[in-house]
This record gives sequence, structure tokens and C-alpha cells, in this order.
Amino acid sequence: MIDIAKNIATTPRRTKASVIRELLKTTNQPGIISFAGGLPSPDNFPYDFVADTVKEIMAKKGKVALQYGPTDGLPELKEEFVKFLKKHESIDVKPEELIITTSSQQALDMVGRLFLDASDPVIVEKPSYMGALQVFRSYGAEFIGVKLEDDGISTEELEEKLAWLRAQDEHYKFLYLVPDFQNPSGVTLAEAKRRKVLELSEEYNVAVIEDSPYRQIRFEGKAPKMLYRLDQETHKTNNVISLFTFSKTFAPGLRLGVILGHPQIIRKMEILKQSLDLCTSSLNQLIAAEFLRTGFFEKHIEVIKKDYRTKKNTMVSALAKYMPEGVTWTNPEGGLFLWVRLPESMSADDMFQEALKENVAYVIGSAFHCDGSGKNTMRLNFSFATPEQIDEGIKRLASAVKKRLVASK
Repeated sequence: MIDIAKNIATTPRRTKASVIRELLKTTNQPGIISFAGGLPSPDNFPYDFVADTVKEIMAKKGKVALQYGPTDGLPELKEEFVKFLKKHESIDVKPEELIITTSSQQALDMVGRLFLDASDPVIVEKPSYMGALQVFRSYGAEFIGVKLEDDGISTEELEEKLAWLRAQDEHYKFLYLVPDFQNPSGVTLAEAKRRKVLELSEEYNVAVIEDSPYRQIRFEGKAPKMLYRLDQETHKTNNVISLFTFSKTFAPGLRLGVILGHPQIIRKMEILKQSLDLCTSSLNQLIAAEFLRTGFFEKHIEVIKKDYRTKKNTMVSALAKYMPEGVTWTNPEGGLFLWVRLPESMSADDMFQEALKENVAYVIGSAFHCDGSGKNTMRLNFSFATPEQIDEGIKRLASAVKKRLVASK
């Protein structure tokens, strides 16, 4: 057999295993209450809707559903998504400003392929979405981390970093943000900061990647405008590229994502996608088109929001009930995650195996930090477990924390 380490190309050599995917191999054992995955609740999946829709599609559009489709996506889904953006986000777009992807993870990969050369600086939140860090690192990105505050990325530090990069004549390409119910923290970027980000984007000629998987899962408060919309209304820089997915609002098994951007960007991505998978599943696109066309989205999202509101409140109450003094956490208004900070002297990395002994699991916060910092933090998912499991799981987690605190004294 050939020497794999010697013969594989640079990109796969840079690609490291996903911490979450590796953790799931351990945490999916019987008896463990897992807050590790970013899994939607399967109790909410619209099984009957999908079954009925597939039957109808096969009767009326079977030849389309089972055939290759256009690389940029079926017109049926693109037209419905145009309507969706207008209705729910007050964003006016044309079909040529959209491309359908095989999940939002493919969208991130296409962003990396399109923009990054080895050693290019990429500006990210600290912490940031692990899947994006994994992709951009595989293309050789050098990360510039900017601290995350309670209302989103620090725009003051962002401006300092951009000024420094420009002074160094560095070829920085884009700023990557998850502005709504950020993964992993649950924090939402304030609208005033969104406007500042756009000002900096224009001043420093840097693209903004707006990753928006969770925006529709808002169960409290008022939503700030999307960065893409604000750019349309004010700056008109065309610097914003927005990524969407059906994984959190419909079903992750469909593996459907959408990229919104300037037609020139979308055309370049279409050419890239031709070499990746030719096209996204036509059947799955037609199912999603019906999900939007029939108005089932509006009904379904209310079910999800009601369920996740209950689960988030249960987790926050359990943290307040069981956790010792010195432990803090975020209280998001939507999404799937919240963020726990242990005392600075503690390491969630070191405590992970101890938590498993208590039959509870989480994701270590350092995995979301581009520089490996944040060892005293962890991400907890509240969407998958039942309220009863959440209460018991936090009780177990608090037990591990308390034991670690006693041992450290």
C-alpha cells in the first residue's frame, strides 16, 4: 500500500477531524445524556408532510425529481426562496443571486475554495463555528480572532485588526460571522454593530460571510435586520454573502443549503460546484420548494420555536439550580445552543472524561477558538434532549464541576 502520509495532497493533510463528530462516537453510548451535538429534535420532523409530498412529486414531477438538475438549483426552489426572503426578511433578490448547495457545509467549502489561498488571513469571531474553522483551515487560512461580546463581535477590536492587516499589506479576504444565535455562544449581533461591520467592510474592502442557520428559530425578542438587507438599504457594497440551510428549520437529512450573493459571485460558485457534485438532489429540492410554497414552513417553525423555548428555559433554570458560584452562561433568545463559562482556573477540556463518568457530555469550548484558548468554556445543546433529560443532565454536569472545584483547592 502507498504511504498515505507522503502521497496525499496538501488540503487533506491540513484537514483535521471534527471534534464534535469524534465526540459523538463516545457520547452516543446508552445512558449518556448528550448536550454535544447540534441536533434538531427528531420529534419535530414533519414525517407525514414529507411522505405525502414525495408521493405527490412522484405522481406529477417524477421525471424531474429523479433526474440530474441544473448546477445552480431547480427554478422551483429558487423561486420559492426568493418569495421567502421577501416575505420574512424584506430582501429583494433575483434567482441569479442564489445557488442551491448540498448543505450549508458545502456552501462554506465553496467560500473557502473561491476566496482562500494558503496563508490568507481570515477574520473570525472568538469563539466561532467549528465547522467553518475546519473548512477554512483546510485551505491554509491564517485566523485572526476577534473577541465576542454579549452583543456580538467587538467592532472596536475588529477595526484595530483590519487596520493592522492593511498596514501589513496582508491579503485578507473576508470576515466570517454567525450573527444570529451564534454557534457556539447563542449570542446575537446587535443591529448597531451590524451597521458598523458594514462600514468597516466598505472602508477596508473586505467581504462579509453571513452564516445564518438559526435566524428563523427566534422564540423571544425582536430580530435585528440581516446584514444583507442592511447593505441593500444603505451601503450597497455587494460585499455580503449570506448562507442559509434547511437543516435546522426542516430536516438535516435533506442536506440543503442556499447561498445569496452578487450574480458574479454566484456564477463563480456555480462553476466550482460543477466540479464538486454537479448538482444537489432534485428530489430534495422539490420537497423543500413545497415546504415553502404550501406555507408549511410557517406552521412548522412555530412548533420548533415552542419546543426549543421550553427546553432552553429548562436548561437555564437547571443551571441556576445546580451550578456552583463562579459558573456563568448565556441566555439566548433563540437557536440551539448556550455557552457556559467555568472559573478561569478550570479546564473544560480536562473535565470532559470526568463528565462522561457522570454520564453527561458537552463540547469543549477550546475547539471553537481559532487559537485554542477558551479552555474554561463549553457549548451545550438544548434542542435534542427532553426537558427531563436536560434537568438530569445539568445536575450530572454540575456534579462534575463541583468535584473538579473541590479537587483544585
